[in-house]
Parts: sequence; C-alpha cells; structure tokens
Amino acid sequence: MRSRSRVALALACTAALVLSACGSDDEDDGGGGGGEGAGGGGPIELGFLTSLSGPAAVSFGGVQEGAEARLAAYAEEGRECSDADFEVVMADDTSSPQGALAAAQMLVQQEEVYAVLPVSARFFGAGDFAGAQADTPFVGVSIDGGAQWQDADFRNLFSAIGTIDYEKVATTHGEYFQSVGGTRIAAVSVDSPSSAGAAEAAVAGAESLGLERGYLNTTVPPGSTDVGTIVLGIQESGADVLFLPVNPDTGFAIVAGLKQAGVEMKSIVLVSGYGADLLASGPAVQAAQGVSFQNVWAPTELDTEATQFQSEALREFAGSESGIPSFSQGMAWLATDLFLHGLELAGCDASQQEYMDTLREDDTFDGGGLLGAAIDFAQVGDIASGNGPGNCFYVVTLEGENFVPEPDGSPVCGELVE
Repeated sequence: MRSRSRVALALACTAALVLSACGSDDEDDGGGGGGEGAGGGGPIELGFLTSLSGPAAVSFGGVQEGAEARLAAYAEEGRECSDADFEVVMADDTSSPQGALAAAQMLVQQEEVYAVLPVSARFFGAGDFAGAQADTPFVGVSIDGGAQWQDADFRNLFSAIGTIDYEKVATTHGEYFQSVGGTRIAAVSVDSPSSAGAAEAAVAGAESLGLERGYLNTTVPPGSTDVGTIVLGIQESGADVLFLPVNPDTGFAIVAGLKQAGVEMKSIVLVSGYGADLLASGPAVQAAQGVSFQNVWAPTELDTEATQFQSEALREFAGSESGIPSFSQGMAWLATDLFLHGLELAGCDASQQEYMDTLREDDTFDGGGLLGAAIDFAQVGDIASGNGPGNCFYVVTLEGENFVPEPDGSPVCGELVE
C-alpha cells in the first residue's frame, strides 16, 4: 500500500456563493469513480475535512498524522486491503461552518473523493449538504453536534464514535461522580450544540441518580479565560463535582480560579486535554494536577493489545515520543479505522454504494478494541449527549506527569434515562 497526501483548499467556495461556483448538483458527485470499485484503476482518495486554519486549528493539528499513521500501520499488518493505494486529501474548514460547507463541496464535487472523513467541530455547517450526497460515504466523528448525524434519512453518514442524540440523557456521568463521593454537580460549557448538550445531559443524568443540581452555565465563549464569575457561581452553588465540556484553556482557568478561591472539589472532569499535547507543556501539566479527563477511546496507559498497537504506530509513523495520541490524532485514527473496517467488509474493490450498504448493516466496529462498546450502524441516536458508544467513556487523572486510569481501567457506562 502506498499513501500520498496533498492539501486542497476551498478558498473560492463559500456559503455565500451558489453551488455552480464549486460544481453543481448536476455534476458527477460520486467521488472516486462513482459506481466504480474503490480502486477504480487509481488511488482511493480519502478527503479529510478539518481545521487547518483559524482558531480551531490548534486543536486539530494532528489529524493528518493520525490518519496516515493508521493507514501505514494497516499496510504493515498485511490485511486484506493492504495493497490498496490510498491518497489523503486534506481540506480546510477554516474553523467556520461556512468553511466546512465549502470544503465538503470541494471534496465531493471537485476532488471527487471516494469518501469524506470529517474530523471537525464545525462540520454541522455542511450537514445538510453531506446528507444530500447519497452517493458519497461520509465516515468521520460526530464531534460537531450537528443534526445530520441523527437523521435516519442520511444513509451515507457514519460516525466512528456513534451517533449522539443531544436530547437524550444517560446516567454515565452521575455513575462516575457518585463513585467518587459527589453529592452536587456543576457543569460549564461553551455555546455550541455538542458542548451545551453534554453539560445539560450530565447534570440531568446525575440528578436522576440523586445528585443535586449546582451551577450550570452553557454560554461561555469558546476559548474564554475570563472565568471569575463562573468560579464564583460554582463556589456559591456548593457543588463538589464539576464537569467541563470546554477546551483546555478555559478548563484550566476555571480549575486555577477554584484553587485560588480555596474551593475543594471531589472531582473535576474535562472532556478534552488527555494526550501528548498536555504532557509537552510544563504549565499545562502544573495546571492539570489532580484533574480528570474523559476519553472516548481506551487510554494508552491501560496497555492493552489495542492501545499498544495504536501507540507503536504513532511512534513509528507519526514521530510521537510518548505514543499517546492527542485528541485530533485519536479522532483521526478512529475515523480512518472505521473507513478501513467498512472497506474490508464490503470488499477492497467495492463501489461507494456497496460500501455504504454493507457498513450500514454492521454492528461489530469497536475501534479495534479501543472503544468501550461496539457500534450498531443500523441504529441512529442511541447514545446520549456527552457519551461514547454504549453510553460509556474512560476516565484518567493526571498525577505528576502521568495519566492514571480509574477507577479500575474499565470504561464507565450508564443507562439511558427516560
């Protein structure tokens, strides 16, 4: 297998332009040869849609590394489709919904990729367009909170972390916070569908188990470190556990503020920050002492067969010193792994339609053992907000310069709340 990479920028295509500026609906939208086999006589082009520029780019800088590491490891395994020739095409969403739409249009209508792999917090801007491209698989991660992932009519969208329904609630966060002695929960999120939905669902799920509601704020501007009012609100609410579906800068600012105010929490859980990026920053390591991190995939520190495989691949093919994936590397790895999983099931020369029809009937994908449960792609919206497959997630706590899995290395799992 050979893997090539190139960057395709959708600079001329914006949401303000009509579709004809970036190709029209009358053009061949099939991507990678339409009804032809995956190879189609040439490389299998995979279009990764992510943030290469703009404020979100700092959080998605490892997407290409994670994708190419998974492809290289697959070739080295000698698996069924290892002889395939893959080409990675990177497309920039410019950290905006409009940019995501332009990038998706470019990948489908101009690049004609075999599949689009969105690893983007702004992909919701391209949601309706993606769902309308019935001939092109979109195989990515549903981290943007877009409604397209829950639309049962969009049969071409597949998420490697499951389809989350942000109106649903599970007991998972409550189960975890109860296990550490929590009695009153606070949650803070940024003003986005996925972040706000996760915060609200975590509080509601905890309440269903008997925890009391403390402070809840779902309107924090992305990246904000002006958290004085937030810290005061948490303190006055009497909360003893805190859930933070925010970026690390905001989360660590809140943690620092609580420490300065003398507020002791039994547990603080962030949804992002676990990984090599944090360990590479001395100030971040200091700020995150005793903080826990929620993770969709099994942490490297569990040292399982699946985590060893991923860690060794990142060291060999992505130049990672620690072998611990960053958030973007991990998400790109899972998206690529799901694509390869579907290709093996459908056949290495499967048409795009054959690929989608086969993957839609599959219920065995678990990220090669990295996920807490397998995903049934016949189901839509069976995961509550803020959770991973099976309504599970892993938790690690930073102690010194090491992430320590807890409570016993198993995923924390909950049940849907009616």
